[in-house]
Amino acid sequence: MGQRHTLAVFAGVLILGAGFAADVNAACSDPAEPGVNWRRCYQDSRDLSGVDLTGAELRDATFQRSTLTDAVLDDADAYRAKFISADMAGASLRGARLTSTDFTRSDLTGADFSNADLRNARLINTTLVGANFTGAQVGSTDFRNADLSGAIWIDGERVCAEGSTGQCH
Repeated sequence: MGQRHTLAVFAGVLILGAGFAADVNAACSDPAEPGVNWRRCYQDSRDLSGVDLTGAELRDATFQRSTLTDAVLDDADAYRAKFISADMAGASLRGARLTSTDFTRSDLTGADFSNADLRNARLINTTLVGANFTGAQVGSTDFRNADLSGAIWIDGERVCAEGSTGQCH
C-alpha cells in the first residue's frame, strides 16, 4: 500500500476529470437546468413550473408540495425521490428512473411517463387523468386510489375507462 498506492489512486482520480468532481459536489442551490445534480436536496414548496431538468440527478431529493407543472424531467434519475402533494400537471417524465419514488397525493394530470421505470413507485391517491404510460415499467407500483381515467396504458393502445381507480379498466 503506502505512498506508491496513494499516488496511483490520486492519479486515477485526476484522470476521471471534472465529470467525477461534479457528481461528488452536488449543490442544492444550483439553478434548475438540464443535468443538474440535486441528489439528496430539499426543494420543498418551490415553484419549478416549466423548468427543464432533463437528465438531472434527483436521487433521494424531495419536492413535497412543489409546483412542477409542464416541467421536463426526461431521463432524470429520481430514484427514491419524494414528490408528495406536488402539482406536476403536464410534466414530462419520459425515460425517467422513478423506482421507489413517492408521488402520493400529487396531481399528474396529463403527465407523460413513456418508457419510464416506475417499479415500486407509490402513486397513492394520485390524479393521473390522461397520463401516458406507454412502455412504462409498472411492476409492484402502488396505484391505490389513483384516478387513471383516460390514461393511456403501458401497451400504448388501451385507454383507461372513466372512473378507473387503482387500476386501468
